[in-house]
Amino acid sequence: MKKILVTGCNGQLGREINSFYKDRNGIELINTDVDELDITNIKDVTDLVESEKPYAIINCAAYTAVDACETNEDIAFKVNVIGPRNLSIAARAVGARMIHISTDYVFDGTKQTPYYESDPICPQSVYGKTKAEAEKMVTMFADRFFIFRTAWLYGDGKNFVRTMLRLSKDHDEVRVVNDQFGTPTSTAELVKAIDSIMFTRNYGIYHATCEGSCNWAEFASEIFKLAGKDTKVIGISTAEYGAPANRPAHSILENRMLKAVGGYTFCDWHDAIKTYLEQELK
Repeated sequence: MKKILVTGCNGQLGREINSFYKDRNGIELINTDVDELDITNIKDVTDLVESEKPYAIINCAAYTAVDACETNEDIAFKVNVIGPRNLSIAARAVGARMIHISTDYVFDGTKQTPYYESDPICPQSVYGKTKAEAEKMVTMFADRFFIFRTAWLYGDGKNFVRTMLRLSKDHDEVRVVNDQFGTPTSTAELVKAIDSIMFTRNYGIYHATCEGSCNWAEFASEIFKLAGKDTKVIGISTAEYGAPANRPAHSILENRMLKAVGGYTFCDWHDAIKTYLEQELK
């Protein structure tokens, strides 16, 4: 029996992990969220990990409120940097694999072609900087690690897709940014990618998003089309939207390492959102 410790189990990815492994023989999930485990407390983390001795730790816990990070830097640093550091230290002590979820926000978004895992990072927001620091902590303190950079994630929880569907109920039109490009990625697809390589020794940093790309306005339009909504999407610039935190304009990720060493290819983002909405709108 392989024990897998999941932090942030009540978040979108944590819930997807539970759904994916619920009927898997030989896997026992140890679920924790903020009420069960304070990942910023090294003693709490090491005590639990030493007691359970998991095969792997999947860190889904993060402070992901991008704009709020700008004014809550201390909290963002503790959760997004110290937390992964503590988990990595504990993982190494018991020989566990450390799986950490990172983001496209570690890049500055100036590259006009997709980013590879080897491209230099240059985060432009507090959130991005803390996630970049977290990657350093994991590589420094864990000896068996997988870092998955993903983007525009949606699943069972608060996300862009559900926001658009909610707005469509009482809005004839919505204003959505059209100058930020990336790849919408479902938690269902991300978990399959994690599972494809977590049990191997192909440790390292991986880009993990669905195939293809779009901007946020195009994503919203696809959601409304598939959901049969007549809501009109009005494209606006990032400057017009006026969010406190800087976001990368072009943060399309190329899953080069997953394809090269894992032989794994994500489905296209159009197919992923179609599958998600078929379940969501039942």
